[in-house]
Amino acid sequence: MKIKDARFWSSSTRTAGRKGRKLPEFAFIGRSNVGKSSLINMLCGNSSLAKTSGTPGKTRLVNHFLINDSWYLVDLPGYGYAKASDKDRAEISRVIGDYIDNSEDLVLLFVLVDSRHDIGKIDTDFLAGLGERGVPCAIIFTKGDKLGPNALAAQIERDKEILSQWWEEFPPMFASSAKTGAGREEILGYIGEVIESLNNEG
Repeated sequence: MKIKDARFWSSSTRTAGRKGRKLPEFAFIGRSNVGKSSLINMLCGNSSLAKTSGTPGKTRLVNHFLINDSWYLVDLPGYGYAKASDKDRAEISRVIGDYIDNSEDLVLLFVLVDSRHDIGKIDTDFLAGLGERGVPCAIIFTKGDKLGPNALAAQIERDKEILSQWWEEFPPMFASSAKTGAGREEILGYIGEVIESLNNEG
């Protein structure tokens, strides 16, 4: 898939009442500071589309970006920022939960995981929750340029071993780097395949 046009569409904190066309939505989420905004900008070929910040937990909104006038890329708030207050964490959880549970147009949720470390409990808990709710998902390992190819492959295998406690069949997985562009074609190609399948069903 080629992204020819990517533009900001809307921000919201609740799914109900959000204005916009009914189009397939592909959402991105991960722990705070996992590199989500940088990955979104890399995928879209626009370094300033999603606002990046050195302050984890800054994003509190659900941001929709219209891609090729045919689907939405959805940037969800990051979870698991330890320094956030209980009130702020509860609000972020509410915003995330409202979108995942109530968006009728959510097709796939990409969960971002930092490839430099073993997948954390907060990530496995989140993924297990998606499985229980029947939410289609895929995993993107970010910051792959920080590891050599062999170390990256070994880390992904370790994470698979951890995930095998909850998953008999793994969701699709992609290794990426916002710095080098690695994974861009694979991720966009997969989105294209899902959209084509939806169109064929329709």
